[in-house]
Amino acid sequence: MQLNLGKAIAFFDLETTGINVGKDRIVEVAVLKVHPDGKEEKLEQRINPQIPIPKETSEIHGIYDADVRLMPTFKEFATELSQFIGSADLAGYNSNRFDIPLLMEEFLRADLDFDMKNRKMVDVQNIFMRMEQRTLSAAHKFYLNKPMENAHQAMADVTATYEIFKAQLDRYNGTEFTDKSGEVSTPVVNDMQALAEFSSFNKNADLMGQIIFNEDGLEVFNFGKYKGKLVSEVFEREPQYYDWMMRADFPLYTKKILTSIKLRDFNSGSSKIS
Repeated sequence: MQLNLGKAIAFFDLETTGINVGKDRIVEVAVLKVHPDGKEEKLEQRINPQIPIPKETSEIHGIYDADVRLMPTFKEFATELSQFIGSADLAGYNSNRFDIPLLMEEFLRADLDFDMKNRKMVDVQNIFMRMEQRTLSAAHKFYLNKPMENAHQAMADVTATYEIFKAQLDRYNGTEFTDKSGEVSTPVVNDMQALAEFSSFNKNADLMGQIIFNEDGLEVFNFGKYKGKLVSEVFEREPQYYDWMMRADFPLYTKKILTSIKLRDFNSGSSKIS
């Protein structure tokens, strides 16, 4: 099927030194750019991350320090990559949560303003997860092999949830799970603390979810002592908190969003931002 495109879209993937967006670096970039007429272009480049690649990470993607020692740094490659992508939309697998935030960090470290405005972001993983339903009725059919009766009635729903939970414990007992960092564990065990940790997932303002939008569409902190508090109000009461975040080890894109909030409110004449 040829894609119905109004403009080009760039499918891309990154191999990295790790999964910390604020600290880790890219070691390989692959981009497949698809144009509205169906033409395809490819760009692939290994990158010298200028930091050691952890052994356990190399064992996952097969790229070792020696493989990238003579490769260009991201700063040296950034302009070529930016020009190749151009104004294209972006697509990837888990790209909204990881690849795009990390790519933005690298562009910012390279002092290149890669504009994200007016770019659509298509995450193939999210499409997969939405289309392969995770509703209670779908889970009931999958785990218990029978249709669910009286769905959306409170007691029927809670009873079905309980039955599914027990079936999960039986089905996944001893089953290995490999996380995104390559760590292997058997997380589904009959222990509520372990299950609570495994089943927890965290609308983001800063891509990483440290600043999120509340129900009113306003930015609030999603961590620390000011979790749930409006960013603007915290900066009004405690302006040094902004200064601390700028110095601290937060992702550059998070800092960029915080600065844009501060400047936006200042330029609009708000008294909240000092």
